[in-house]
Amino acid sequence: MLRILNRTLLSTWIVLFIAFVSFSSQAENVNTSSNHVDLFQFHSVELQERAIRLSKELRCPQCQNQNLLESNAQVARDLRFIVYRQVNDGKSDQEVVDFMTSRYGNMVLYNPPISSSTLLLWIFPVVILIIFFVISIRNIHTERM
Repeated sequence: MLRILNRTLLSTWIVLFIAFVSFSSQAENVNTSSNHVDLFQFHSVELQERAIRLSKELRCPQCQNQNLLESNAQVARDLRFIVYRQVNDGKSDQEVVDFMTSRYGNMVLYNPPISSSTLLLWIFPVVILIIFFVISIRNIHTERM
């Protein structure tokens, strides 16, 4: 019975891992067009590319896990315009990101900085994974004896 349970548990984790890898690779292939930028006039193509890249890196505060470029929410449109205007006005990438985080907090960042308030969110998944592997190895080891 324990052997079947361990195999089922192992199979479940393998399937979840494969699904995770599959979905993450599909997420990278999402076609993001620059149609939102075409209406805004930039001083140069380089500035337009920077604005598009920044809009892809900043998260929409209203939508769930969509960047500013992909989102159709009104707040995302407004923030895209702010990003485009600031880039066109000569602001650096860091200045634009600092402006957004000062207004909306770290929730607009896909990779928030590690701080005392986010430390548990960074460590907890790793701890759970280590515990799972220790229990799995222990069960496999005791099963063989």
